[in-house]
Amino acid sequence: MVSTTEIAKDVFRVAVFVPEINLEFSHFLVRDDEPLLFHAGLRGMFPVVSEQVSRLIDISKIRHIGFSHFESDECGALNKWLELAPAAQPVCGLVGALVSVNDFSIRPARAMTKDDVLSTGQYKFRFIPTPHVPHGWDAGVLFEETEKTLFCSDLFHQWGQHSPTTTDSIMDRCQDALLQAEAGPFANYVPYTHHTGRVLEGLAEYTPKTLAAMHGSTYCGNGAKAIRDLATIMREVLGPKTERGETTSMGTIRTKED
Repeated sequence: MVSTTEIAKDVFRVAVFVPEINLEFSHFLVRDDEPLLFHAGLRGMFPVVSEQVSRLIDISKIRHIGFSHFESDECGALNKWLELAPAAQPVCGLVGALVSVNDFSIRPARAMTKDDVLSTGQYKFRFIPTPHVPHGWDAGVLFEETEKTLFCSDLFHQWGQHSPTTTDSIMDRCQDALLQAEAGPFANYVPYTHHTGRVLEGLAEYTPKTLAAMHGSTYCGNGAKAIRDLATIMREVLGPKTERGETTSMGTIRTKED
């Protein structure tokens, strides 16, 4: 099941829902002078995703293919896109380029640090390193500075199939996703360290207007508040365990034992 939606100006979400695992996989195309695709996706999804993208632009014109960290749903189909877009270049963090991407990719990556800005024409993108947030030494997120869209990878993970965009809070879904993961075989899917809160606060300070989540609805609204709320939930669910039903600034947080 696939859907394509414009979630922000010139930003299109191509989402594939896999009912067998109750999860959506979103890929984001920025249509500009130098088109950018964020999330190359799984190799097995390439035919359906590329067919949707081809309805929006000529795939051969793609110039930048970005992702957060080296993982199959982030960049498994990277080389397939590069084969169809001869001028395209992978875009990732410096660590990712050095330890994984430049060996895997048929063309070397544009390795970005927090001081670098990539322009696609109308829009400017900053790669923000976020080690181990959501996971992986090489992790980072991409922030579009003009319209203030944050491409946040596995942050704000939501199980199930939902509306492409929402202005309603998604925090209950995010909390449930973390609780479910911790209770099953995906425990430790998202690590929690003494750096996690600091990294999330750094993202909140960019005050994004749109949070483009890989799994679940894109949230449109007060992105800074949503990120700080997520930090609270992650601390309560993943950090040092609290007493059951402890009341916090967000209300009663359920622990996984609930």
